[in-house]
Amino acid sequence: QVQLVESGGGLVQAGGSLRLSCTASASIFTFNIMGWYRQAPGKQRELVARISKGGITNYADSVKGRFTISRDNAKNTMYLQMNSLKPEDTAVYYCNTVVATLDWGQGTQVTVSS
Repeated sequence: QVQLVESGGGLVQAGGSLRLSCTASASIFTFNIMGWYRQAPGKQRELVARISKGGITNYADSVKGRFTISRDNAKNTMYLQMNSLKPEDTAVYYCNTVVATLDWGQGTQVTVSS
């Protein structure tokens, strides 16, 4: 079973930046559409960024222009660069495939203070 491990979260002031990382225990990034999701307290998990096998990226309107998804297939690692963070970005962030999701990892907490 593939394991996904997210890291890089933390506490940051509004306007700040964070870079999240996602490492997989197997080479899945090359063969799957991958995404970053987030779940805020009391809300459903939502997909905020995705990257296709060919490297095409898409973003939720709420993060467009501020977040950048990328991946390094050789390192089995995916990233989410988050700039101009807002308090409403506060959530637990997860990575996973976009189609037929794998078991979810622990996620990484991002807290943005106003």
